[in-house]
This record gives sequence, structure tokens and C-alpha cells, in this order.
Amino acid sequence: MAELVKETVNTQNNTPVAVSTSSEQATSYQTIEYLIYFIFGALEILLIFRLILRLTGANGYSVFVGFIYGITSIFVVPFQGIFQQATGQGAVTTAVLEPATIVAVVVYAVLAVGIVKLLRILSGKKQQA
Repeated sequence: MAELVKETVNTQNNTPVAVSTSSEQATSYQTIEYLIYFIFGALEILLIFRLILRLTGANGYSVFVGFIYGITSIFVVPFQGIFQQATGQGAVTTAVLEPATIVAVVVYAVLAVGIVKLLRILSGKKQQA
């Protein structure tokens, strides 16, 4: 379980006098929230890498670029075809604006927040404003 630590420093004339530390154990719901945010955050980062690599016309045969495209393609597929892709031909590379990736970033961010809000409702605890 995750552990939250809170430190309080008492001062007298800007000189620390005492430090007290209290430790609170995160609930299982909080741990699940942290895990959901971590997973969706990692997905968001990968999707943004994909967007940047496509915009800059990165070589798809590169191991890193191929890895990013391969891992994120399954998450972008549901949003392909909503908008047309825009391409720009450079001297050496072709840059692609992939709106499906932008839509995926937004949808997965909203989905993560929605799942966490639902989890908070199911926890039965009163939420602070």
C-alpha cells in the first residue's frame, strides 16, 4: 500500500525547533486511483510520443519509432477515420498530422478521470470539494 507522509516544522524566529512526522496509510481505493492514473498517464505519454514522431516524419523502420507505433496503434485504431490525415512532404521525410491520435489522447484522459470519479462514488466515502 502507498503511504502518505506529512511533516510539520515548528519554528521560532525562523529556526526549526521541532519536527513531527505523521504517517497515513492510503486506502485500497486510493491505491487503485493512483494505479489508474499511472496506467493512463503512461498511455498518454506514449500517444504524445506517437503524435510528435508522426508530425516530424520519423523513420518508421527505427526500432524505437517502430516500438512506439506498434504499442500505440491498438489504442488509436478506434478513432481512425473520424478526421482526414494531413501530410506535408519535406525534402527527406513526410510529416503526418494524425487527428486520430489527438482524439485518442483526449478520450483516454477523460476516460481516466471518469473511471476515478466512478471509483470514488463506489467507495462510499464523502468527497471533499
